[in-house]
Amino acid sequence: MTTEGLEDVVATTSRICDLDGKLGKLTYYGIDIHDLARHSSFEETAYLLWHGVLPTKTQLAEVEQQLRANRALPSRIIDLMHLLPSSTSPMDVLRTTVSALAAFDDDLSDKSTAADERRAIRLTSALPTIIMTWNSIREKRNLVEPLQTGTHAANMLYMLTGKEPDAYTAHALDVALILHADHELNASTFAARVTAGTKADMYASVVAAISALSGPLHGGANEQVIRMLLRIGEVRNVESYLEDALARKERIMGFGHRVYRTEDPRATHLRAMSQELGERTGDVRWYEMSRAIEEYIKGHKGLNANVDFYSASVYYMLGIPIDLDTPIFASSRISGWTAHILEQYANNRLIRPRAEYVGAKVTEYVPLEQRG
Repeated sequence: MTTEGLEDVVATTSRICDLDGKLGKLTYYGIDIHDLARHSSFEETAYLLWHGVLPTKTQLAEVEQQLRANRALPSRIIDLMHLLPSSTSPMDVLRTTVSALAAFDDDLSDKSTAADERRAIRLTSALPTIIMTWNSIREKRNLVEPLQTGTHAANMLYMLTGKEPDAYTAHALDVALILHADHELNASTFAARVTAGTKADMYASVVAAISALSGPLHGGANEQVIRMLLRIGEVRNVESYLEDALARKERIMGFGHRVYRTEDPRATHLRAMSQELGERTGDVRWYEMSRAIEEYIKGHKGLNANVDFYSASVYYMLGIPIDLDTPIFASSRISGWTAHILEQYANNRLIRPRAEYVGAKVTEYVPLEQRG
């Protein structure tokens, strides 16, 4: 029996992420995503994903320090980035640069768990720096050095603007990073595990994940959502826009999910965040348009908003350039990718599924001179 796209096929066992599509429940090592979004930080969540338990105060302080200490990139990596055409997509830059980082790992031959845990921290620290450094390079602005203090989210926003963000803005991005940190065997995580299953190193496995995420059917949905909102422009235009789009059989991005049959629990927090950010900035139209679209699609198509739908307006109101939406997603999901890579290494078996052959059973070989 085959299933298109391996839908609902169980490919492995994992202790990291539990996703109940019927109940709309998501947990990391048994801890509900709602509790993490309300009470945790990205750094604490990353530690949980890597180690399977919440850190003590001492352990959290240590991982925070390690993440801060690994923010800077080797100068030759930045030189490499300067060689790329300014039109290069941020995801392509991210893939290329992460691959190159392997050459600067002095203990690349060390395959121990401790060494791979250090790589998980290095990569998690490096991704925001890569993204924001590229944004400065392509805009021909002076590079912003990463902060030596502050949270992962605050540093990311600082490198984007050159100004330290206020506490609320940094917290908003921090929550978004928690919500995107892991999501079981999505396409990019599965790609990472398949690559890790060959005993390829962590950099190669993360490159595979980034490559999978760059595809528009996995990453990029939130980018398409905000572009749709910009085209619509005002709440009064929502209904006519959607009527026309659906008549043309266009897909409205940000709705439905291969696993959830209820509301995506991550969307619950991002919806509230979108509203609060709009109220704080004095411009609620992005939230109001999103609500109108959500109600229309729910009523006409029976589909719920997913994580991509409200993250679009959240990122936009945080001042994040539209084509950085998917790289920002990667800078969060790197914690989950590396956690799954570590889990794959710990109990490895080469991932080698089969394909059901549906072609001709017997085809005679015709010599070249007899072929028309």
